[in-house]
Amino acid sequence: MAPDPGDPTARLALAVDIGGTKLAVGLVDGAGDLRHHDQVPTPAHGDGDSMFRALDELIATVRAVGHDRGWAEPTVCGVGTGGPMTLHGETVSPVNIPAWRAFPLRARLLEATGLPVHIDNDAKALALAEGWKGAAAGVPDYVGMVVSTGVGGGIVLDGRLLDGAQGNAGHIGHIVVDPDGSPCACGSHGCLEAEASGTGILNRTGRPAQDATAAEIERAGTMVGRAVASVANLLDLRLAVVAGSVALGFGAPFFAAAQREIDLRARLDFARGAVIRPAGLGRESPLVGAAAVGWRGSGIDIGIR
Repeated sequence: MAPDPGDPTARLALAVDIGGTKLAVGLVDGAGDLRHHDQVPTPAHGDGDSMFRALDELIATVRAVGHDRGWAEPTVCGVGTGGPMTLHGETVSPVNIPAWRAFPLRARLLEATGLPVHIDNDAKALALAEGWKGAAAGVPDYVGMVVSTGVGGGIVLDGRLLDGAQGNAGHIGHIVVDPDGSPCACGSHGCLEAEASGTGILNRTGRPAQDATAAEIERAGTMVGRAVASVANLLDLRLAVVAGSVALGFGAPFFAAAQREIDLRARLDFARGAVIRPAGLGRESPLVGAAAVGWRGSGIDIGIR
């Protein structure tokens, strides 16, 4: 029997989250519930094709689980990936995935999955997820952030996700927060990504983020708060929602330091009182967000244009 098109739980999206540390794939229904997921480490070596093979194998594994459980076949593939990219993810060049430079991700996934494929920046996907079902639900103006291997952002204004000319709007990771700071993979210095991401912390201290000192955690939070304050001042918004392994792993001390810096820097009347919160969906945000990219691209209403 075909799934009831009026029942959002009866339709599934194949959700794909591509990051510098891990590749994750899940099945998410139209109500935003993550039914099943799996992940593998992002291959550290090899060329673009070998990395795509790892992703393709993971997709096949997850789809097989859905088939074995008697679930409906996915109707769309939604993808969140690090950027930058060209419009609609026709090609992607994630800063933290050197094997993919102008990689034709959309065409390869179309061929591999046989599904309509919609691709967006992973942090824009997070912003969709959090506005749909998470900590920004019902809020028309906010910034969503991922602080993980890298740092990315997505901006929602007036209930609409900003895309930009090539789909790269919201790249908060490349706001300069320390002009005399560390070199960034983008070619600049002192970008938020170079100062507060897992990669940046490792490059600067020689220790992985999970071994960061209390001082380093506070510094990372301060740098994130500095960037959020700038966005609040620029765009007339008062909420930042943050996910990612570094931010969520650092926890309360990170968020407290970020809030102190926001309070110090966001002083205009319309920005004063801006707050930063952990993502309401926690570690499910990236895959729920990838599904939201798919649903949005398919014209299905998730409450955000």
